[in-house]
Amino acid sequence: MKYSLFFISLIALSTLFVGCTEKSPQTYQGYAEGEFVNISSSQSGKLDKLFVRRGDHVTKNSNLFALECESEVLALKQASSELSVAQATLKDYQKGVRPQELSVIKAQLSQALANAENAALQFERNQLLYRANALSKSQFDDSNALEKSTSAKVEELRDSLNVAKLAKRSDQLKAQEARIKQLQSALSQAQWKLNEKSLKSRGSALVFDTLYREGEWVNAGGIIVRLLPPENIKIRFFVPQKIAEQLSIGQNITIDSRSDGKKLPARVTYISTEAEYTPPIIYSNETKDKLIYMIEAYPDLKYAPLLHPGQPVEISLEPL
Repeated sequence: MKYSLFFISLIALSTLFVGCTEKSPQTYQGYAEGEFVNISSSQSGKLDKLFVRRGDHVTKNSNLFALECESEVLALKQASSELSVAQATLKDYQKGVRPQELSVIKAQLSQALANAENAALQFERNQLLYRANALSKSQFDDSNALEKSTSAKVEELRDSLNVAKLAKRSDQLKAQEARIKQLQSALSQAQWKLNEKSLKSRGSALVFDTLYREGEWVNAGGIIVRLLPPENIKIRFFVPQKIAEQLSIGQNITIDSRSDGKKLPARVTYISTEAEYTPPIIYSNETKDKLIYMIEAYPDLKYAPLLHPGQPVEISLEPL
């Protein structure tokens, strides 16, 4: 009877102990990592204005920095002026000469017509006089030449008037159109260089670091601001081979990263195909459990700012 009571008590205690020590889900060690966006200018110059500081949060189209740009502004104005002149020249080519110039040619033509008419009448009279031997041969020839020259002058001015009403030749128009395209490209390049002197953020991000101070010279390509967008925050953790074989891309997992016990949902995005080893690094059947694989996962976007690069985290493969 005593032994029966003893075993019953032992079983009850064992059951209570097992219930109190129920295993929590398996967790794996990892860390947060950030893929930084390095903002730099393709142009060199003195840093004129730095609009952000380390730790700031910026939104889309927020000003980040501005380099000195006096020479770029002047180049843009020059390119714009040259383009305007070329476009005006093309319009002038397409219209022909100005109305005032046409008026001058018309006046010259009227005078030439009067001279030609007078010369023709004089030549007719001289013909009669020459036949009556009342005019010398040389005078008759001079009268004939004058009549022909005045008639030719009329034809010349008529042709000039017709040509003046026309536009420039087609090859001149094409050359001017090509010149305009060339200047448009130069204007676009000048505008691009000016835009490169003052950059804005393309989206929301944390200003992780700034590498220059106002007044310092920045070489072309020098990183001025380092941003960390929330969508670029991820976690890396390592699991044994057996666990890696069970994971799949897109699988939901849970991140335990805070001292208050708050858990964050995440999604597996990458499973490494290369094995790594924990010490000892010599692989054998006895050390097969040392074989591990790296896993990458991205947290939900709204929770990403709660993670910081280098922050240790624990990962549970159970979805939240």
